[in-house]
Amino acid sequence: MTILAGPTRTLPDRRAHQVFEDQARLRPEAVAAVHGSRQLTYGELNARANQVAHALLERGLTREGVVGVITERTLEWLTAVLAVFKAGGAYMPIEPHFPAERVAKMQSRAGCHLVVTERLIETACAEGHGGGDLNVPVTPDQLAYIYFTSGSTGEPKGAMCEHAGLLNHLFAKIDDLRIAEGTVVAQTAPQCFDISLWQLMAALLVGGRVEIVEQETILDAKRFLDRIVDAGVNIVQVVPSYLEVLVADLAQHPRWFQHLQYVVATGEALKKELVERWFAIQPAIKLVNAYGLTETSDDTNHEIMDCAPRGARVPLGRPINNVHIYVVDEQLQPVPAGEPGEIVFSGVCVGRGYINDPERTAHAFLKDPQRPGQRMYRSGDYGRSLPDGKLEFLGRRDSQVKLHGFRIEIGEVENALLRVPGVRDGAVVVNKHLVALYAGEGPLDSAVMRDTLAESLPAYMVPTTFHWRQTLPLTENGKIDRKALTALVAELERAAPDHEAPATETEQWLAGAWADVLGIPKEQIGRGDRFFDLGGTSLAALKLVIALERSLSLNDLTSHPTLADQAVLIERRGVRSA
Repeated sequence: MTILAGPTRTLPDRRAHQVFEDQARLRPEAVAAVHGSRQLTYGELNARANQVAHALLERGLTREGVVGVITERTLEWLTAVLAVFKAGGAYMPIEPHFPAERVAKMQSRAGCHLVVTERLIETACAEGHGGGDLNVPVTPDQLAYIYFTSGSTGEPKGAMCEHAGLLNHLFAKIDDLRIAEGTVVAQTAPQCFDISLWQLMAALLVGGRVEIVEQETILDAKRFLDRIVDAGVNIVQVVPSYLEVLVADLAQHPRWFQHLQYVVATGEALKKELVERWFAIQPAIKLVNAYGLTETSDDTNHEIMDCAPRGARVPLGRPINNVHIYVVDEQLQPVPAGEPGEIVFSGVCVGRGYINDPERTAHAFLKDPQRPGQRMYRSGDYGRSLPDGKLEFLGRRDSQVKLHGFRIEIGEVENALLRVPGVRDGAVVVNKHLVALYAGEGPLDSAVMRDTLAESLPAYMVPTTFHWRQTLPLTENGKIDRKALTALVAELERAAPDHEAPATETEQWLAGAWADVLGIPKEQIGRGDRFFDLGGTSLAALKLVIALERSLSLNDLTSHPTLADQAVLIERRGVRSA
């Protein structure tokens, strides 16, 4: 039978924030966190978090009360997270740039009545609260945090995880990545991405330091790599699509990383070809394929590599400590070793369910028949065990996809599409990016549709391109024919539109670079086309800048959006690469 088990690891009888408090007593003057030109020592961070925790209790926070934290990725954000844990509340991240409609849905679903902002943190620290530890009782099975993920019904799901699962994951990272006193971990992920939490906290449990890297630095590969070097970062985590950007930059501009020991890839399938390219340019730095889900307290598997794997796929690795994994059939019975099946998790990693959502909780969270008293989570991922006890990912069973590390339920995007005025019917498919097809009385302005969807969906869930059809293809039973739609999208994106073809040599060269980055035929690109309207994303823009050997900057791509404008800019500067 396919049952995989991670090592048994005894955890301290403490919560994560209490382990941090122990470190603050041991090394109050050591630097705990850095953001730009600012830094906080362990003592300063602990005292500020205690002051904010006092303020939350004064404002009515009770055990497991949900606290929305709306801040940028700053030292105030770190302070707020620790404060919520110290006060016995449940942390719920809310990105400041999320659409108001989505924020309202999250707060309503979670019953969130308290919100922490940077202004509240400043106020709390000025109210005269003591800086000593509060010692509020927090049990291992107490709710620690809620992360909202995309939901197929159009309503986001709030995955609840407990302190025991959080602590187990943090110590798995500490053990497997050898995080210790003095280790520097880069914090790079957005607040709504669950990996942001271990990046923020793991180093603080053992006397290390967290380096919070601002988004504008991440969006410039050269600046990002400079920061990794200058800050002496030992561990950094990125999604594979961004790792590809970094590999391309390093291939053109090699550099030596004196301190970097581990690069962790997560959030998307890691391709063997990218692993091979990484080790070709950085053979001394380990690459880790990390796999897990929000509902399982983040990562459950680590595949730590010092060379490319022999097989055709990159394995997900073995389970982390205290995690059990089954590969099961449709009756939830373990399949024979090596046979494909659904990946199911059991043990301390499994969260409590979806907040105030009993129907979806009952479908995915079950009692473990193999291990009485344990919860089990159905992932919806398909995989199989390998002879060496590792797990291999084979795909999804439903309409959920991952783009740039974000989980997206196609159904949620489609529900939002159907609410756009003028859309009678609609569907969304994936062709390297999200593509919306819709039926109605006539075609709508794509920019208006994009803006309308952005009022209710995060930017990463808004389709890049829109195609109008008089009717959408249907199957014999009257349902939308998704197979036909996928083929239609491929044909539409292959077809050359009616446009003015690139004229000058520079325009033709630039169109070739656009085509390589966007994955579309060069003939499909016209002089008046805009990079981002053809499916360009921030990561694609980074790839383009590198492909052009910095003949253009990211700012140039937005201030000179058309192909012709960019070509003129390159010619004016005389910087076209050979």
